[in-house]
Amino acid sequence: MYAEKTALPEVVILEPRVFGDARGFFMESFNQRAFEQATDCRREFVQDNHSRSRQGVLRGIHYQLEQPQGKLVRVTNGAVWDVAVDLRRDSPRFGQWVGVELSAENNRQLWVPEGFGHGFVVLSDTADFLYKTTGYYHPESERCIRFDDPDLAIAWPDIGAELALSDKDLAGSRFADADVFESVV
Repeated sequence: MYAEKTALPEVVILEPRVFGDARGFFMESFNQRAFEQATDCRREFVQDNHSRSRQGVLRGIHYQLEQPQGKLVRVTNGAVWDVAVDLRRDSPRFGQWVGVELSAENNRQLWVPEGFGHGFVVLSDTADFLYKTTGYYHPESERCIRFDDPDLAIAWPDIGAELALSDKDLAGSRFADADVFESVV
């Protein structure tokens, strides 16, 4: 597995080795030992999630404050532009973000640790988005920051389609008013 640190060093792009021929391909999509070596962290994953969305759907910026989740995310059909935002108040990178394209073609995965917000926008006609989490979904802990917050200034790509957001995402708080992690998780 190839690992690439991002501008937020705790957020890591992972690329599994893919073995292909005329019959198709094989890849090991997750290996605990390889994950720990690539990210320099040990985590136990407790839940797998799968969402399918159409082009223009934007989800995020989501996080769970009281019961944080680390997320290992990937796309098995289509393409998304994925974003992680450092929400740890005492981090030197507080409020900074990184974005990366994840697709069925590039097989990239993104490790988004606890203490970071997460969101994505679908670039293709549809996308199947899979993620492993280190914590269980806990709706009372869930928070949302607006995707278009001027202080974060996330440079979402122009996808040539109208964005589709949930009511929850439309009602997200401003970064300046958001509940954030008071210390590095």
